[in-house]
Amino acid sequence: MIPEQIREAAADWSRATLAAAVAHHPERADRFATTSGIPVDRLYLPDAETLARYNEKLGFPGDYPFTRGVHPTMYRSRLWTMREYAGYSTAEDSNRRYRYLLAQGSTGLSVAFDLPTQLGLDSDDPASLAEVGRVGVAINTVADMEALFEGIPLDQVSTSMTINAPAAILLAMYIAVAEKRGIDPAVLQGTIQNDILKEYVARGTYIFPPRASLRLIENSFEYCREHLPHWNTISISGYHIREAGATAVQELAFTLADAICYIETALRAGLHIDEFAPRLAFFFAAHSDFFEEVAKFRAGRRLYARIMKERFGAALPESSMLRFHTQTSGVTLTAQQPDNNVVRVALQALAAVLGGTQSLHTNSKDEALCLPAEESVRLAIRTQQVIAHETGVADTVDPLGGSFHVEHLTDVIEAEAEGLIRQIDAMGGMVAAIESGFVRRQIDEAADRWSHQVDRKERIVVGLNACTDNRPTRIHLFEVSEDVRQREIDNLVRFKARRDRSAVRQSLDALRLAAGDERRNLMPPILDTVRAGASIGEICGVLRGVFGEYRESAEL
Repeated sequence: MIPEQIREAAADWSRATLAAAVAHHPERADRFATTSGIPVDRLYLPDAETLARYNEKLGFPGDYPFTRGVHPTMYRSRLWTMREYAGYSTAEDSNRRYRYLLAQGSTGLSVAFDLPTQLGLDSDDPASLAEVGRVGVAINTVADMEALFEGIPLDQVSTSMTINAPAAILLAMYIAVAEKRGIDPAVLQGTIQNDILKEYVARGTYIFPPRASLRLIENSFEYCREHLPHWNTISISGYHIREAGATAVQELAFTLADAICYIETALRAGLHIDEFAPRLAFFFAAHSDFFEEVAKFRAGRRLYARIMKERFGAALPESSMLRFHTQTSGVTLTAQQPDNNVVRVALQALAAVLGGTQSLHTNSKDEALCLPAEESVRLAIRTQQVIAHETGVADTVDPLGGSFHVEHLTDVIEAEAEGLIRQIDAMGGMVAAIESGFVRRQIDEAADRWSHQVDRKERIVVGLNACTDNRPTRIHLFEVSEDVRQREIDNLVRFKARRDRSAVRQSLDALRLAAGDERRNLMPPILDTVRAGASIGEICGVLRGVFGEYRESAEL
């Protein structure tokens, strides 16, 4: 509610100053809107309700509902983790890139796995042909994981692994490497993405049917609660939903609906909300609609806090904190005029920081063309460092809090996302919404709207549909060596020749029996297979035999 005195002054301004200005210089469009379609007014005025309900709607940093941040001092005490997502070719090649990133000031590692690894296939599988080491690093066995982190102190570095369907297996490999070095797994810090639901609607790297996949996630929750207390057992990802074409509102709603499903799964298994909720983490995209992105992060914190407290009865403050990693948007990068991507990434990263992210990856300017080259990665890290050290935005908490525009957008995004979550609840939850095709249709429709807007130049993408330049792009393209697959196959053959085949067979048989008993936690037998030397393809092969494989319905 706008105070009467300000309302009257605004009316006077509109009749006099504004009317004359618009008559002389008409506005660029009849209607302005965010990328989610939220109308953007010409001017926002003070809202008395926001101040009257300040403690309920905004509060203070570190206090419920966490709208203004999850820590009282935010970046005044500690900057966000500068975590560059990387991985390609073999474990040895990726290890050299990780060492380079740490030397350039990266404060956390984020592992990109190749497509066969994401699908639980070995490099020598016929289905892996032409994909080994291409979009990430190939990991077949615990020996590859050892090589990946050679010389990197696992007890000092936080590691994030973007892996979903076989997440439990990759986590087991990481634990086994730590054990071999004499490191207590209880001190390990990091995150496995482990978010399978978004794979069925946005990304496609699923293996098992949804309910079997949820069992693996539940098992990892339970295991890490006991053995890896500092490990984030899931990074519930809106990023890939957004990259598939969702709006900011849909990204937030579908991500939190996924979270609700995971929480309900854990509760049904007998876990208490405050036992596992503090280790839940999230992963969002930062796109180019600057104020909408800032508002999305603030709205997400507030909505999640209410869900956790009112719906699930969380008592610990940490259980209601939306802690998240952010990555700048890959789909907004253009192959045309790739230097423009530096500007896009900087503004997207700034929105993430002003929105209160805990961790950030900045894309490289050449990623619309190839895997990033070292010089491009260095510039991406420097972008974060300039924001952190030169702009002053890290010196105060929630710098845009109180902006009339931002507070309005925060309210609208929260309300619209909550409405979508209610729709999903009415369908029976996120699994039912996925199986019915509802979520996929929503994303596809949003993607189509955006594409048509760009085609009609209702949305300008500089260098693509406006401000174009026909001169050829001059950029060094990073290429993965053509012999990667053969090198990986040779490594796998040598490893299998050295291992105890009887021990491998026994561990796989034990895993098969455990998978057939829904009461069993599968993390311990998976760890045993990894320690014995089983490959990811062999382990997933056993689980495929028990769980079956997911096949997308033609109706979706």
